[in-house]
Amino acid sequence: MTMQPITEDDLHAYVDDALDAARRAEVATYLESHADVAARVESYQTQRLKLRDAFDPIADEPVPTGLNLAHLVEARRNRAPGASWWMAAAAAALFVLGGGSGWWLHGLSLPANEGVLALEREAANTYGAYASDSVRPVELRADDSAKLVAWASERLQRPVMLPDLSASGYRLMGGRVTATAHGPGLMLMYDNDHGTRLVLLTRPMLVDQNKPMAEHSEGTTTGVTWASDGMGYSLVGPSTSEDLHPLADDIRHQIETKI
Repeated sequence: MTMQPITEDDLHAYVDDALDAARRAEVATYLESHADVAARVESYQTQRLKLRDAFDPIADEPVPTGLNLAHLVEARRNRAPGASWWMAAAAAALFVLGGGSGWWLHGLSLPANEGVLALEREAANTYGAYASDSVRPVELRADDSAKLVAWASERLQRPVMLPDLSASGYRLMGGRVTATAHGPGLMLMYDNDHGTRLVLLTRPMLVDQNKPMAEHSEGTTTGVTWASDGMGYSLVGPSTSEDLHPLADDIRHQIETKI
């Protein structure tokens, strides 16, 4: 039987001991061969322990009179309609105080540098590092495409392809396997007759495994980022989003029809 992909929910449920024995064993096996993810899970466990130490004394305290359910109902009867937000806040506080599991902290324990937002930054950083390199912008050039595909597929543990943007005037220069905070990524670089260079960064996603295209910009750099079937893609360059988006659409179509 093929093991289901390990998701971010699985990792947090592993930390909270909320998985059945079989799934917990699968996650443990996965962590043994993915040191970067294992380090992140260890940080989740540390956060959970710190949060539990901080909140357990509060959870053991009696519910304050002001948050007593009967008191809240009576207060609502006497309160103006515009103050309903106060009731929502009090109910949320009551829920938090009554929570016995670490799972309610799931959202709080997610690092800020996850998902497509992290991929956006990684792609922009990769573009900044290599697009201006006039000596060795890529590790393997386009005429070594077969080697590049084999190398990247082995490192990412996923089949990869090299999208063809020649119909839009961009040639594949080549690419390289790059390091990211979330494991290896494949960088592909394209250029046109005007010397404009674009970078496509792709890597497996544990968070945001399926996300629609979103545009982003930072300084003079523009990008389009999305995720599909557990793989993330971010196309970055100096062009406007109006120029990049059709290229991103073309890339997505080629990937979805050929892999």
